[in-house]
Amino acid sequence: MKSENNFLEVKKIIDNASYLVVFTGAGISVESGIPPFTGVGGLWTQYDPKFIELNYFYSYPLDSWKEIKHIFYDYMLDKSKPNLAHLTIGEWSKANKVKAVITQNIDNLHQAGGANNVIEFHGTVKTLKCIKCNKIYSDKEISLENLPPRCKKCHGVLKPNFIFYGEGIDHDTHLNALKHITKADVLLIIGTSGQVMPANQLPFIAKQQNPRLKIIEVNPTKSTFTNSITDYYFDTTAVKFFEEFNKLKT
Repeated sequence: MKSENNFLEVKKIIDNASYLVVFTGAGISVESGIPPFTGVGGLWTQYDPKFIELNYFYSYPLDSWKEIKHIFYDYMLDKSKPNLAHLTIGEWSKANKVKAVITQNIDNLHQAGGANNVIEFHGTVKTLKCIKCNKIYSDKEISLENLPPRCKKCHGVLKPNFIFYGEGIDHDTHLNALKHITKADVLLIIGTSGQVMPANQLPFIAKQQNPRLKIIEVNPTKSTFTNSITDYYFDTTAVKFFEEFNKLKT
């Protein structure tokens, strides 16, 4: 692994990439005011995560929705804005410099930052799905004044369209993420501990299939990738990394 803060070398690698893929976790959104789920200050130190366990949701949809609305909709959607990291990646995406953004986040901040090729591995808060007929709605179509929200077609309970505990990853989404990450010649990993399966397997699979893949990691704390497959490690936050990186623009 190369020494930290080697911005010039990494800029050259990114500039010369033919298939750059970005892989993000909760750490990229911390500077937008969204706490991570685990670790110091994480949501699960303040709330019992049972409300997003699939079986609990089916059994107690009203109780689940009270917590979901408070945490994910009143807070995450209404108060958070994309930060410099999201905005820079968005610029790269629109310029076709980034071929895909694979994110474990459900906060929609990559899209708000301008990215147009986002694979939401764990789903999104921006849509809701009927647990009875599977009809999908935009969050703009559904009022959360009366809980739990109901399907306009069959009156079934609506569920936020992100992955709950006890729920599998969407098959097509998983295949799409694998398709892009295994094509990458440069992989930029930002703000993930690499502990959540099966998302954490994606970079390992990519490196296994392409040993020449260059992996750049930005993370204030070391992850499961740092001492195993990472080539360049930056011990810093996403915003600070892009502040320094963007200074190198010509």
